[in-house]
Amino acid sequence: MSVKIAFASSDRRQVDQHFGAAESFAIYELSDDDARLVEVAEFTDSDTAMDGHEGKLAGKIDLLQECAAVYCNAVGASAIKQLLARGIQPLKVEEGTLIDTLLGELNQSLQTSPPAWMVKQIKRQNTGDRFGSMAEEGWEE
Repeated sequence: MSVKIAFASSDRRQVDQHFGAAESFAIYELSDDDARLVEVAEFTDSDTAMDGHEGKLAGKIDLLQECAAVYCNAVGASAIKQLLARGIQPLKVEEGTLIDTLLGELNQSLQTSPPAWMVKQIKRQNTGDRFGSMAEEGWEE
């Protein structure tokens, strides 16, 4: 069992970027007893400009499609809505929060009491359903 977590980071050490203006994301795979860097995605200046063009978010969100969550310093309402619609939990942390610290906390919570967004991701992986089941969400035919 493993989950992928993304961090908006310019140096792969700390979370130091706003989601929409992120120059890069460090994507880690977190398993029962390990966390390893699996991908670093970098964007050009035109991709990160905060100019009100919503279309620029789509590429970033597409890139994170396999992630359970993304940590950043700030995230706009539109991005939050789009991330949640894809099953990606946006999480805001203070600028400079160390990625290793967050990974340690996540690994420990995975062992004891994982957050709800992580439980949903694990259930989706186990059932092979990226969008979750309707029954899980309380829907009936």
